[in-house]
Amino acid sequence: MRVLGVDPGLTRCGLGVVDGRPGRAAMVAVGVVRTPGDADPGERLVYLESELDRWLSRFAPDVVAVERVFADVNVQTVISTAHASAIALLTATKRGIPVHFHTPTEVKAAVTGSGRSEKAQVTMMVTRILGLDSAPRPADAADALALALCHLWRGQAQTRLTQLAGQGQR
Repeated sequence: MRVLGVDPGLTRCGLGVVDGRPGRAAMVAVGVVRTPGDADPGERLVYLESELDRWLSRFAPDVVAVERVFADVNVQTVISTAHASAIALLTATKRGIPVHFHTPTEVKAAVTGSGRSEKAQVTMMVTRILGLDSAPRPADAADALALALCHLWRGQAQTRLTQLAGQGQR
């Protein structure tokens, strides 16, 4: 199974592609889409959509795993993160690719064994699990790979049920 993990953000959107199955995984690609904070929000979203579309074309994932937006003190950050999440959902859905959301706690628990892990521990475990020579940078890139691993290990059964249900409707 190939999973595209998306750590949504309008300034930095982490993207990570992982191939594998529970207990075995390999990194295919990792990167970050950046947009300038002083640019028009609509233009930033259009650019993010085109970059996500490019990744979907290039890597053809079976599923997209997106971090679920959580409430924060900074409402503006939550809103822009929600906009980036919506772009990931829209872009994948237009292609018929299932999208699943995972909470930050769920992702941390899947990768480190504890839902209370710090970012540094998540990055270290992603590096170790994927056998990388160096840690993915910035943290958004490591978080995207962690999302892909989480779905690979915890969400694969849910994805398969979604695929089977879709086949029954055709």
